[in-house]
Amino acid sequence: MESTKYGRTYHFPFSPGTSSDDRFNHEYWTDIQSFTGLLYTEKLDGENNCLSKRGVFARSHAAPTVTPWTAVLREHWGRLKNDLGDLEFFGENLYAVHSIEYVKLEHYYYVFAARIKDMWLSWDEVQFYAALFDLPTVPVLRVDIVQDLTPIRLQDIIETFAAQGSVFGSIDPGTGEGCTCEGLVCRNTNAYSVSEFNHNIFKYVRQGHVQTDEHWTKSWKRTKLIWERNSKNGLENNR
Repeated sequence: MESTKYGRTYHFPFSPGTSSDDRFNHEYWTDIQSFTGLLYTEKLDGENNCLSKRGVFARSHAAPTVTPWTAVLREHWGRLKNDLGDLEFFGENLYAVHSIEYVKLEHYYYVFAARIKDMWLSWDEVQFYAALFDLPTVPVLRVDIVQDLTPIRLQDIIETFAAQGSVFGSIDPGTGEGCTCEGLVCRNTNAYSVSEFNHNIFKYVRQGHVQTDEHWTKSWKRTKLIWERNSKNGLENNR
């Protein structure tokens, strides 16, 4: 079976940061009622990269990516590829700055999903395999028992988190001022089939989030990890 790209995640109907080609899941509450648990994770502003035994892929799985901002990830993949088998990791590659610059990053790649053949793994399995391969996962903001939720409560939780800054410290790269996180992704805590993807995962994106996939590549810059920033600050303080 050839690897297929990550599906399009539908927005919650109350997600404000949408573009003309985005899609909504208006039946999200009906879908969520079939879950036991609902996981809330921070939506990070990077490039969706897949690690599989065939290579490192961006959105398209027609051929492995060879972009300069995936060079470090491809090097790391080289040490993992022979042990992956049918396991595929999907994560945010934050090596290049997009519309948000993160100031507290310890790594460049954060796993948000894992797949084996035609099944998306449960979040517990995602964490297990990510730890096995020494890969960090995206920030978990909250886990709820679905029977304790109502649609109004769910929206309130999501909008409250979305109004805050990133767990990794978020600034606007143009102004250097603090900004909110990109948004949230909510998913079924349990495993689900690839064919049921759109009924098991949903996203909320902030108002006015700049979609930079087309132009950030022309003048991209590398994100500095937290130890680099701390080292620089330390040198300045000692002058």
